[in-house]
Amino acid sequence: MEEEKIKKNAFWETIKFIILSIIIVIPIRVFVAQPFIVSGSSMYPTFENGDYLIVDEISYRVSEVERNDVVIFRYPEDPSKFFIKRVIGLPNETVSIQKDVIKIIQKDGNEITLSEPFIKSQIADGATFFELKADEYFVMGDNRNASSDSRYWGAVPKDLIIGQAFLRLFPINHINYKPGDFK
Repeated sequence: MEEEKIKKNAFWETIKFIILSIIIVIPIRVFVAQPFIVSGSSMYPTFENGDYLIVDEISYRVSEVERNDVVIFRYPEDPSKFFIKRVIGLPNETVSIQKDVIKIIQKDGNEITLSEPFIKSQIADGATFFELKADEYFVMGDNRNASSDSRYWGAVPKDLIIGQAFLRLFPINHINYKPGDFK
């Protein structure tokens, strides 16, 4: 009889533990942070294929996306896919790309030439201009020659941005906070 009571208590303790875990984990997973595995070489050398990241989903609810942030977003042409890129242009700006020089023309008319110490490769020849609307961001991969980004499929609307790279957990020898941040 005592053994049956112990088994019954253990069963109910396990059920309570599972329910409590679900109550804690699901809201965090849905509203606070989620895992992301880098696929491809578009962000090399900042991120490599297979890097395991934790995405901060809260920051952009209380603060604005900033230039050079590494963001995870839903691909505008197929929202079931997730991409990781660096923010280059902000809302209401014009992005000018001429060879390996990226200039930003801000809404007040000021011009910024980007200094990107993480870039190892150059962009192909040509001159292009992109005008961003009030809720759009221009994103590019750090490995510019191997990146499908805003140059090819346009700006990313704010509502498709999931969050920013918060932690790199794998590979273990590259664990760091705010990976890709060079500010």
